[in-house]
Amino acid sequence: MQQALVWQSIQAYKIPILEISLAVSLTLLSTLLRFPALLLHGLLTYIQPDNAPSQNGGVKAAIRRPSDGNAEPKPRKGKSKEKFEFDENQAQIFRLKLDEGHLQSRLYFKDYWYSFTYSLISLACLSLHKYLAAGEGGEERDGGAFVNGSLIPAILILVGILKLFVSLGKVSFERSASKRSEKRFGLVVGVLGFVLGFIVCSGFAGSVLDFDLNSLDGYGKFFIAFLMGCIGGFLYMAAGKNARSFWIGTDQTRSNLSIISCGGFAKMILYGNYISVALPVLLWIRPLSEILYKKDSGNADQLVGRLGFARSEFVNLRIWSLVASACFQLVAIRPNLQMFLNEAVLSWYQRLHASRVPDLDFSRAKVFLHNHFLCLVGLQFFAPPILVLLFLGLSLIDGNSVKNNMHMFCGLLPCSAFTKEVGVFMAWWVVFVWTVFTSISLLFYRRGTLSVS
Repeated sequence: MQQALVWQSIQAYKIPILEISLAVSLTLLSTLLRFPALLLHGLLTYIQPDNAPSQNGGVKAAIRRPSDGNAEPKPRKGKSKEKFEFDENQAQIFRLKLDEGHLQSRLYFKDYWYSFTYSLISLACLSLHKYLAAGEGGEERDGGAFVNGSLIPAILILVGILKLFVSLGKVSFERSASKRSEKRFGLVVGVLGFVLGFIVCSGFAGSVLDFDLNSLDGYGKFFIAFLMGCIGGFLYMAAGKNARSFWIGTDQTRSNLSIISCGGFAKMILYGNYISVALPVLLWIRPLSEILYKKDSGNADQLVGRLGFARSEFVNLRIWSLVASACFQLVAIRPNLQMFLNEAVLSWYQRLHASRVPDLDFSRAKVFLHNHFLCLVGLQFFAPPILVLLFLGLSLIDGNSVKNNMHMFCGLLPCSAFTKEVGVFMAWWVVFVWTVFTSISLLFYRRGTLSVS
């Protein structure tokens, strides 16, 4: 009898037990197999040595004292014919393949590590939850969010989103990672994103964007606008780095350097990444979206509203386009990071051939900083696609069942609206911000306003 009760309890809580087991197993596997480090393993970084002393006995003094203080100064005999001998040892640069030991010494490696781990566990538990729900006919079990398994993925996704926001905030305010002007402009962009978010949530942009956020109250609108401002401010500098990586990787600089050249497959990934991110943005713009799906009450004399996808098919097309863009961004992380490291080599090459007596201190500092902040930039490239997947995953969770177990959170925000429409909207906003900033930066590079140096 007791064994039967235990078996019934296990069957009742089968889904949460499986989700917890999967989360623990993935945590142990990620620690043992070092999954986060595999994404960065094998990248080629560069090291430029410090100034080496000359073989002729060191640096000669530029100003010499006369041997006799009473001696009369000798007249000048014109320009000296002695030529400056450039020490080639100072122009050397070494290539190094990164392994885990090198990566652990980089700044923000732990932030990147934990962000990767939390996101992996969250998405895995969500996938398991949807798979088990599909096995039961696609219906959620009765008995609350914990019994049907929707509570654990919801908590893990919220923790993953919070961890990514905290990490992006830390790297955005890193003193040496970007210019002070970029930080100030990123703050301005964040404020503008907050204002634009409040306008969108208030319904004033309903004629342009195909989103329905009217179910949110005042606190919900303020919270969503705050998230939109944070995303805009955090992704501004990251999108600029993404544009530079695309510019160098596709050889728009016309440098023709084999050391920084990008292979044909990597170039295809970079182009496909940009196209896959730009296209989903247009699917929520109302003038275009109304053409692509059928309306029930379409005018027989007009083509708009009578041709295209069915409404349900068009909604699925939107969601899968966001998923595809996130997957393309994840695939493009390694080429983008390699181009970020190669940017320092391009700067070294430009400084080396800029004059007869090159000043390599700037290029040496740039090589060091790009090598030192690799994990910081890796986190900036990793966060946008993972945020898209996490927000989309949040939209797939049944908000009504979560509402019964998260009274404090759902007392501030309507969980059913937050987990569905707002989740899709925030995923679209991440892609929109990334596309706009990247496109504007590429336009400035094309017009010569910005340059890679």
